[in-house]
Amino acid sequence: MSLHPSLRVDKAGASQRTVFSRVERIKELMKKGQWSDEKTVTNLPKTKVARVKAGKKKAKEAAKEGDAKPAAAAKPAAAAPAKK
Repeated sequence: MSLHPSLRVDKAGASQRTVFSRVERIKELMKKGQWSDEKTVTNLPKTKVARVKAGKKKAKEAAKEGDAKPAAAAKPAAAAPAKK
């Protein structure tokens, strides 16, 4: 039996979370050294969510390398038909 389209989980809709749960915020504060056991779990300070933008640098570098490679590859390609 198939799954109704409205019930499917779409990866495109699963964007990066911008809000941490209380436990995640406490763990983040522990990593930074801003948490002590005497503090209460209410009124926690805000923690920033590190946003990661992937792919832009690599795509630009690949484009730059891609421009250089076809020019270098064109010379052997021209020489290949001459061998026949």
